[in-house]
Amino acid sequence: MEQSTTARSEAVRVRPDVNLRVQRWRGRTPGFVLVHGLASNAHLWQGVAEVLSDGGTGHAVTAIDLRGHGESDAPRSGYDTATAAADVAAVVDRLRLGRPIVAGQSWGGNVVVELAAGHPGVVAGLALVDGGWIRLRDSFDTWDQVLAALTPPDLTGRSWAQITAMMRAAHPDWADWAIGATMANLRELGDGTVRNRLARDHHLSILRSMWDHSIPDRFSRVQVPSLLVPTGRRAGAKLEAVERAAAALRGSQVRWYEGADHDLHAQHPRALAADLLVLAERVGLSAIEPGSPARNTS
Repeated sequence: MEQSTTARSEAVRVRPDVNLRVQRWRGRTPGFVLVHGLASNAHLWQGVAEVLSDGGTGHAVTAIDLRGHGESDAPRSGYDTATAAADVAAVVDRLRLGRPIVAGQSWGGNVVVELAAGHPGVVAGLALVDGGWIRLRDSFDTWDQVLAALTPPDLTGRSWAQITAMMRAAHPDWADWAIGATMANLRELGDGTVRNRLARDHHLSILRSMWDHSIPDRFSRVQVPSLLVPTGRRAGAKLEAVERAAAALRGSQVRWYEGADHDLHAQHPRALAADLLVLAERVGLSAIEPGSPARNTS
């Protein structure tokens, strides 16, 4: 896929045997760290990152491919929410990003809640984009029901062109870059067919961690302001989950996008970036952190 001309790709070693691929946009630090959802990748944040960095005159932005996703390493183990959070903390430390705002979409929202709860002092604020409150036991009675509903589809025999056409039909209002970023969840094989970049057993391991681990139990340990950005209908079980999260999280605000796609960062990147900049003002990120001189990430 075509990358933004203002982004730089690099590998960050988070464990002796694990490197994560990150996309970095220039700007002042501390800035933003962006975390994708399950079976997604860092490129879905491109539109948001370009607005936040504003060509290098705004905030520094780092978008991460979590282990097993995108272009990052795929070790045999570590496919759970807690390990993903520890990997993000390691990226922040290795790249000396100060105390950034960390945004997570879908399962990535759960990851950044775990990051803030389990690694205090790493982040200045949280943005939870249609996730961060996900508890599979609220929606399913048994693990077998989770497997039946959420096991990734078998793409055997499907071509790159077929999947691209399906994506364009499903998301007619998305820009070309967003379609391309979503296609980066797949790998094109020599015969023109595709397979998921995230291996099925790793995908199921993450789902299992979401089944076993109750992320709302971590809310009381989050000590930074948060922005909740749910999408879809403001009703039913989702509304209840968002309201519980907003009540439990410190300094929370809610910005609901009714009728929007789950992948809000791909559909409405400018609007979401504007919300993140408001959060930055709220936590004082517009000023350089004391003792952390302004520097570019290039």
